[in-house]
Amino acid sequence: MSAKVTETGPVVVFANFLSDVAVDLDEGEILAQWAQQAPRKAWLLRPGDVLVTPVPLSREFLRYVYDLTGVPAESVAVVEVPPAGAVPLARAVREAGLAEHVRALAGDRGAALLPTALDASAIAFAREVGLAVHPYPTVAAAEAALKVTMLLNTKTGFRETAGHLGLRLPTGRMCRRAQAEGVARELLRDHARVVVKPDRSAGGHGMRFVSRDDLRGGASLPLDAVGGPDGMWVVEECLDVTASVSIQLEVTASGTHALFSGAMRTAQGSFTGYASPLPPSSAHVAGELEEWGKALGRHLSDHGYAGPFGLDGLVDAAGVLYASESNIRRTATTTPHAMVTRLTAGSADPHPAWSVSRGRTRNPVDFEGALARLRASGLAFDPARGEGVVLYADAPPDGRSWRYAVIAGSAQDVEEQEAALAEVLAFEDG
Repeated sequence: MSAKVTETGPVVVFANFLSDVAVDLDEGEILAQWAQQAPRKAWLLRPGDVLVTPVPLSREFLRYVYDLTGVPAESVAVVEVPPAGAVPLARAVREAGLAEHVRALAGDRGAALLPTALDASAIAFAREVGLAVHPYPTVAAAEAALKVTMLLNTKTGFRETAGHLGLRLPTGRMCRRAQAEGVARELLRDHARVVVKPDRSAGGHGMRFVSRDDLRGGASLPLDAVGGPDGMWVVEECLDVTASVSIQLEVTASGTHALFSGAMRTAQGSFTGYASPLPPSSAHVAGELEEWGKALGRHLSDHGYAGPFGLDGLVDAAGVLYASESNIRRTATTTPHAMVTRLTAGSADPHPAWSVSRGRTRNPVDFEGALARLRASGLAFDPARGEGVVLYADAPPDGRSWRYAVIAGSAQDVEEQEAALAEVLAFEDG
């Protein structure tokens, strides 16, 4: 959320992680895992706002958020929606009989729905309860942006569009699932490894890294069921990657604006964390990355889209940047960045270095226990200094898989605080 959002009136923060924008709804298990991040949306709340969440938020976490943001607890509302399986959040709200409750909380105040992902279900819900869809002037305008939103959240849609826009891409091909193995074998004639990606996937879900040895002796290509039997796939050369980078931008009426950039932390193509700004080793690609992002933003704007989006890239061993995918939605870094900006607005350094990551404690710990350790060690975020560790996503269901943000004056300070945090919370190695 940009600072401008709050000038337009109250918002209904709609944490629709269960959406078909990034992954098919058939992938219910992975969507349910992602939905556990919904508590982070509490950092967007301002007086008069409503949060609709598919998972419960602990009282301790909400008190912690309100204390740091200065929001009176009685000035906002949190609507917890009971689980309804692999269905869009809007449907779960209706099945729980909560639609009228959300309508009443929003009131007749010109409130707008702020969805995590712009999808057909969220737009229909906004129309049903009489809300605008931020930042669109009308619900119809939001609906008109659906086509490009859905297309550019696919690997094939991005690859085709990026090619037209002149973005540098890894050598690769688009194909149906049945042809993926044959295409992989063809590309492996010239490349030692390839990466095979399902069309609609996020966070590395369903990706496979395949070498020549993997397909020797008649071995078949192991693919997840994601995408169904006739789904589209992208097969690309596997670059010798030294860094995975991304830039987050926003399409507004005045043009496309870069918000921040940084390096992604990944494991086998899966997102595990992020650090901003770009490290010195990747700083040379910043200009090209922003140029590509703005070109994509102009394309999105021409097709009716407004709001945040991300462009991901890969830097190879020669220092050359390649575009890898776009995320036309609020990503895993959009809300943490908004939180960082908000928490440091009055500090001496309004543009700090920051990171988001996760660690697994050796033993379960509850939210108050984890926060007590941070405070005792001096690592807890200090508003006066504008630095420290923020437990930005509540206690995890298992009490061990913690997500956290670190805010500090420099990238080195961030790394030092992360190392200290691993000791204080007793993270497992690796």
